[in-house]
Amino acid sequence: MTSRSYANLLDLAGGDLLDIPHTPRSLPRVMTVPGIISDLDGESDVSSSGCRERKIIVANMLPLQAKRDIDTAKWCFSWDEDSILLQLKDGFSSDTEVIYVGSLKVEIDASEQDEIAQRLLDDFNCVATFLPHDLQKKFYLGFCKQQLWPLFHYMLPICSDHGDRFDRVLWQAYVSANKIFADKVMEVIDPDDDFVWVHDYHLMILPTFLRKRFHRVKLGFFLHSPFPSSEIYRTLPVRDEILKGLLNSDLIGFHTFDYARHFLSCCSRMLGLDYESKRGHIGLDYFGRTIFIKILPVGIHMGRLDSVLNLPSTSSKLKEIQEEFKDKKVILGVDDMDIFKGINLKFLAVEQLLQQNPNLQGEVVLVQIINPARGSGKDVQEAKKEAYLIAKRINDIYGSKHYQPVIIIDRSVPRFEKSAYYALADCCIVNAVRDGMNLVPYKYIVCRQGTAKLDEAVGRQSDSPRTSMLVVSEFIGCSPSLSGAIRVNPWDIDAVADAMNLALNMGVSEKKLRHEKHYRYVSTHDVAYWARSFMQDLERACKDHYTKRCWGIGLGLGFRVISLSHGFRKLSIDHIVSAYKRTSRRAIFLDYDGTLVPQSYINKTPSPEVVSVLNSLCNDTKNIVFIVSGRARDSLNEWFTSCKLLGLAAEHGYFLRWNSDSEWETSHLFADLDWKQVVLPVMQSYTEATDGSNIEVKESALVWHHQDADPDFGSCQAKELLDHLESVLANEPAIVKRGQHIVEVKPQGVTKGLVAEKVLLNMVNAGNPPDFVMCIGDDRSDEDMFESILSTVSCPSLPSAPEIFACTVGRKPSKAKYFLDDTTDVVKLLDGLATSTNQKPKHLAQFQVSFESTVS
Repeated sequence: MTSRSYANLLDLAGGDLLDIPHTPRSLPRVMTVPGIISDLDGESDVSSSGCRERKIIVANMLPLQAKRDIDTAKWCFSWDEDSILLQLKDGFSSDTEVIYVGSLKVEIDASEQDEIAQRLLDDFNCVATFLPHDLQKKFYLGFCKQQLWPLFHYMLPICSDHGDRFDRVLWQAYVSANKIFADKVMEVIDPDDDFVWVHDYHLMILPTFLRKRFHRVKLGFFLHSPFPSSEIYRTLPVRDEILKGLLNSDLIGFHTFDYARHFLSCCSRMLGLDYESKRGHIGLDYFGRTIFIKILPVGIHMGRLDSVLNLPSTSSKLKEIQEEFKDKKVILGVDDMDIFKGINLKFLAVEQLLQQNPNLQGEVVLVQIINPARGSGKDVQEAKKEAYLIAKRINDIYGSKHYQPVIIIDRSVPRFEKSAYYALADCCIVNAVRDGMNLVPYKYIVCRQGTAKLDEAVGRQSDSPRTSMLVVSEFIGCSPSLSGAIRVNPWDIDAVADAMNLALNMGVSEKKLRHEKHYRYVSTHDVAYWARSFMQDLERACKDHYTKRCWGIGLGLGFRVISLSHGFRKLSIDHIVSAYKRTSRRAIFLDYDGTLVPQSYINKTPSPEVVSVLNSLCNDTKNIVFIVSGRARDSLNEWFTSCKLLGLAAEHGYFLRWNSDSEWETSHLFADLDWKQVVLPVMQSYTEATDGSNIEVKESALVWHHQDADPDFGSCQAKELLDHLESVLANEPAIVKRGQHIVEVKPQGVTKGLVAEKVLLNMVNAGNPPDFVMCIGDDRSDEDMFESILSTVSCPSLPSAPEIFACTVGRKPSKAKYFLDDTTDVVKLLDGLATSTNQKPKHLAQFQVSFESTVS
């Protein structure tokens, strides 16, 4: 349940609370959404800009470098060539206009913000979000780095000394910052044509703000960090708000299947959502919208890395370190200094390696390049201190005057120098205990491939074999794509030491084969491929935006958009009563569970109100009323004993009774039920293995229920049971269907649609063709009735087409044209129909006749 303290933070984070400067209006825009006023500058070239594709890239930081000029004291800006946000442009067509929205890495004084915003827009097509200092601190250093980052890396604040516990003030800052980012996007977006691509965990609720303003916005989100398992994620007090924020995107991208699986599991467990593979794509249905899930690790920029390898400084540095490490086997590590990169575990593994292999002492060197820390918390300082102590111990025990087994380079290392170390290293090790996507292995592979200029500089033959060896943690995002790497559990010190020893001593031919395999993948799955593939999927996910009607529901961060077909609308009582009154041959078909009684009720007995309404409808001689249910006939017979004129179809139509005085008819075409003897033992085995599941035995069908089982395990078992039963029933007259928390086996051809068809044709054959048909149901089995009604009433034997009211319960995709919100609405509608044709009491009719005769 949403807490009242932040349920309406959409309004709390509004622009009235924060004095945020607006983006200068120099980007031409034409808004076509109702209520949005076009904002066109007189000098803007609308026609030319309107023809260009536009992509809006939103991230916490802009891909810019900023520094003050010493002489003029003015800010100078330049592109950050290493930023993935800048590199991904290579995946777009040359005529695509890219607009960046984000913050600068430096703090700009309020008096300079307007001028700089205009410069950034004019010179770089960048829209800057200037967050107030206090808000920026609480948003980034607070909620992002102290709460989301540790949690997403599986670190729980179990005690006060082990992480920071949830702070609602920091969460409110996160909401406010996301709102500001969204406002900046709204200032420049053309919602009809532009694609918006949001990046990383800093902006996970931004999609909610955009979707609330523009229901059909084309919006993709990519998470660059891990997504934790549901057991970890569910500890976050604002877990639902963040999930719903992400679900307001059209496409959500993850580096690995594991991360995507964890996200889907959270959606299933916490929001009750189902997902399935649709033609190779994982789709998640959310209020009529299908959110696509993308699994693709990001790549590197091949051209950028090649240009660095061809620099004279790179060749010079490579020669220098070749001489320095002559006759040595070099293992390379390149990591940020944080507690998740496993640097200390790596050092302990090197210590183990030297201890177990005396022959390597004096020959093996680990060069550890430490990138500047992104944070300065207590945990980072402790990890750094421990790393230095371990390195000192190793060097003291196994080193000498001219040899140090562990060399730490703890400074800002330029690109050319890193590339030289990559090109030199015999082995690269990345043993992070948890990492979203680490590109170090990819860079190492490309640098080991080298270039012609680099070969020439170091005197290497162009046809000499290229080799590389990787030791990677199984907990990093790039691990699944590197099948030739030696995967390790970083916590297993002995295994990591053995892996490094294996990497150093592997034969050249094997190293060459592994390198070639990796290089093929890395060179073809670069950052441009990643961006191009993501955008192609985003276009596919958004292609139906304007073929459906959209409207928003929900307050605060629980906002979502319902998207349904244009003809789909709520069934008005006045509208159907009007048709009901002017017709005289009516057929009414009603589902039971979820239609007349709520699915959530344990007691399924119909209420006195439902029984009374049904009797009123049945007593009208112009009506034929049927309950069409999957329930057993004994249950329906017991519940509707007092409804003498009510028709009943049990077990999806396998049994049918026209009224209480008639006998139950059986579908003799499907009398062979021997397959039940095969199905029951299979279902029993799954029931024994799945806590919370049970079997419902019907006369014509068997149903396996798993609504009370663990959501993930129950769903997994249901899929397995479905496959199992389909294989054993391949030659049997039975079909297997999966529904909401059930797997059902029933005779072939038995559907609710056949019931509707039989009743309608019976009316036609009796000379009373229907002129009014109403069908109400809530689940997949009722879709057969909707379809059957539409096909049957178009039969040439009917003198004229009847008025049809196919209605589903709940706003969701359906073959029905109408919907009602819930069972209460259904009963209210039926009561409205019954009341509209209540016959006058007999004494009133007699009084009217007597009065008329007297007057005459």
